[in-house]
This record gives sequence, structure tokens and C-alpha cells, in this order.
Amino acid sequence: MSCSIDWPEPIVRVQSLSDSGTPTIPDCYVKPPQDRPVVNSSSNHHDTDVNIPLIDLGVLTSGDDNTTLRATTIAQISEACREWGFFQVVNHGVSPHLMDRARDIWRDFFHLPMEEKQVYANSPKTYEGYGSRLGVQKGAILDWSDYYFLHFLPCSLKDHNKWPALPAPLREVIDEYADHLVKLSGRLMKVLSINLGLGEEYLQNAFGGNNIGACLRVNFYPKCPQPDMTLGLSSHSDPGGMTILLPDSHVAGLQVRKNDQWITVKPAPHAFIVNMGDQIQMFRLSIWNGNAWPGFINHWAHGGVMVLMAL
Repeated sequence: MSCSIDWPEPIVRVQSLSDSGTPTIPDCYVKPPQDRPVVNSSSNHHDTDVNIPLIDLGVLTSGDDNTTLRATTIAQISEACREWGFFQVVNHGVSPHLMDRARDIWRDFFHLPMEEKQVYANSPKTYEGYGSRLGVQKGAILDWSDYYFLHFLPCSLKDHNKWPALPAPLREVIDEYADHLVKLSGRLMKVLSINLGLGEEYLQNAFGGNNIGACLRVNFYPKCPQPDMTLGLSSHSDPGGMTILLPDSHVAGLQVRKNDQWITVKPAPHAFIVNMGDQIQMFRLSIWNGNAWPGFINHWAHGGVMVLMAL
């Protein structure tokens, strides 16, 4: 029995639809009413000040031996994981300049002529490359976004030939950026291990040690003529261990669900958003034998560029 490794329908780039000036979106992007973007109503105006926790990682990245401050930071992360599953981090060890370069260079890629991007068109065999859909179900309702997916770790999967050659500095910038995020994720894995009552290296080793997997996905959300009818990224929980998100600096589109309410995340300047994945949740349940964390579901409503590293 053979397995299909091709898309079930012709691929249409969302950016092309947006640039065409169409006043309506095709039916394949129209979400069912219950799945459409949630906008805070006047009755919920008090929720607009609610945001995911913001945590300063300075004591973890500077080598400061202040044990009290370190313990406080570790406790803040523990509480954020229990209550939200999401938190923002500042003083994380990645320079604002590098963060801006990474986001801007991907934005430049998505604004290249279509024929230059199509060189990297992906397939459902690996998804690596330039894409506009996930899954091979015919007639599926799609998200209003294009993306680029690539492997960074383990080194055996990393292939610069599958990374865009244009804009010219992209490969160099993303190598440096991803290196820093791997270091950041390592620090966070140690904190999570401590919060689980385990040795500092437990989660890192559980996810592969020196052969840990890390991939980069960049989502591009073109302007939409009917933003109330669709989503840039459908509601989901992340299946891996941890996702570190670099949100768009101008458009707030990420929403997370807490207590059955959708809350729009307000990114702090040059902060990363950290999302605990399903596999970390499973470790917690197996070790603590406790109740499940809240439903860490998120979606992206509209607008901009978002750079994600998942482990």
C-alpha cells in the first residue's frame, strides 16, 4: 500500500490571495463560527489588562550567585507553568539587535518575488521549506498564513541547502539566532527539571541530550480582507517539549485560553514567549501524579511575522 507524499489539492499562497485585493476569502479558509477569532466584548473589558506572566531571567543568564533571587525566579516559572503554561521572559541572554534582525530578515524573505520563494516549496513528506498548509486531508479548512519550516538540531537533519539563500545574510543570522535559543532552552529545561523535583539535566537528557531535536518555524500572516472569519493559526496545543516564540513587534495576534476565556497576549519589548508543550505536561503527570494543567490552547488571530523554535 503506497502512501501519498503530495498535497491533495493545488497549493495557493495566502500572500498571493492577499496581494490580489480579493474582498472575500475563499471558502476553504472560512472557520466554523465556534472556531473564529474571539474579540473581547464590552462586557469583558476588564480582561484587557490581563496578560501572561513576565519573568526576568537575569539571575539565570548573568551567572549571579544570589541564591535567594535565583530561587524566586525558579518559583515564578513554576507558578506560571501551573497557572498558564505560557510566560514571557526578558533579560534572557539574546540581544535585542539579534532578535530584530531575525524577525526582519524573515519578513524580507516573505516579501521576495514569489518565484524566488517557490524554489523552496515544501511537500508533506518532511514539511521542510516554504509552505502554506499542513496535513493532506482533502477539503480541509486551512489557516490564513504561509510559513517556512526548517531543522536546526540534531546536526544530522540540519541542511543549509534547504534554508533560503536570499536575503543573503539569512543563513548566517538564523544560525546565530538559533544557537542562542538552544542555550536559552537549555537554561529553561534545567529550571523545569528542578520544579519537577528532578536533577537539573533530567529533561534535557529525556529529550535526547546532545541529540535533542530543535526546529524553526516562521509564520507569515498576510493582511486578510475578512479577519473575523478565519485564523492565522488554528487553536492547538504544542505537541513537543517547549516552544519559544518571537512575536511580531507591531501586531498582537497570539491568544491563549485560561478559564475558558481567550486572552490576547501583549508582548513586552524584546521578550520571548515560552509555551510548555504536551510532552512536558506528560512528564509532570507521570512524576507528580497530579491533575492536568489547564488547557494550554493558543491560536494566532491575525497579522505580522512570528518566529518559533520548538524542541
